[in-house]
Amino acid sequence: MEFQGKLLRTLGNTDIRISAIGLGCWQFSAGKGMGASYWSDIPDQQIIDIIRLALEGGINWFDTAEFYGHGTSEKNLSNTLQALDIAPGKAVIATKWWPIMKFAGNLHKTIGDRIDCLSPYPIDLYMVHQPYSLSSIDAQMNTMADLLDAGHIRSIGVSNFSAKAMLKAHTVLEKRGYGLACNQMRYSLMFRQIENNHVLTTAKDIGTTIIAWSPLEQGMLSGKFHHNPELVKGLGIMRKSLFSYSSRRIAASRPLIEALERISEKHSASVAQVALNWLIHYHGDTVVAIPGATKASQVEQNTGAMNFTLNSDEMQEIDSLSQQFI
Repeated sequence: MEFQGKLLRTLGNTDIRISAIGLGCWQFSAGKGMGASYWSDIPDQQIIDIIRLALEGGINWFDTAEFYGHGTSEKNLSNTLQALDIAPGKAVIATKWWPIMKFAGNLHKTIGDRIDCLSPYPIDLYMVHQPYSLSSIDAQMNTMADLLDAGHIRSIGVSNFSAKAMLKAHTVLEKRGYGLACNQMRYSLMFRQIENNHVLTTAKDIGTTIIAWSPLEQGMLSGKFHHNPELVKGLGIMRKSLFSYSSRRIAASRPLIEALERISEKHSASVAQVALNWLIHYHGDTVVAIPGATKASQVEQNTGAMNFTLNSDEMQEIDSLSQQFI
């Protein structure tokens, strides 16, 4: 299977090129781990269809993690890419180390597990999943640099790190001759905190890519909950506890959704596609996004966000209507 990435960006200060939209893969954890209360088990053929359509639509990278089903998502990703006859090196693979209640030395102990789960695909980007290790940032980044020196990984990133912690990580890596490739953060038109807590400006200053997780605010930016608030009742407890689907928040975001609907018609696109398009363009090349998908139609929608460009007036209108979420 031949494919080409679309709307390619350079990942941080590395030589790795990734599409502006990637595919988040937590949903491939087969109902194991904490994802069991969030995602239902997806049949193997459905996973194959999702990843095939992602590749055909221009996505060239996939984001998974140790935490996603204790390696199950990693294994399902690898098995599916093999089933699709994607050669190692033809897709960019990002995964993450789970640091909770662990020391940095655990990185050495578990890198073999990550390699085995993803085999035969190399780890292009390895991230610290949360800023809560028992070890210092210095120890974590120096151990990560050891893994890079040994050829186990191609680049180093973090996830959910504050601006101060992100800068510290970058500074430690610089002393080893590397840089911080990314900081994976929650970011969407309805959750713009990285714009006022210095994360975004720091990322731009040090040349680090921001990878936006939950870029559609877990479906809120599709507009479906605005048109049918009763859908909220069918959501899982974990999803509702992590993201607010309150009637107040739906009402507050309605003007934004209405503008997205109007703009989407001009581009023959969906509301969600316009929301993603704004996210990956408004800050130049700094921000990329990893929406997930449990259905073929969702991944087709995600890839379609790279097929058009909003004009400056549209970008500014969307920015103005979502300022309340900064």
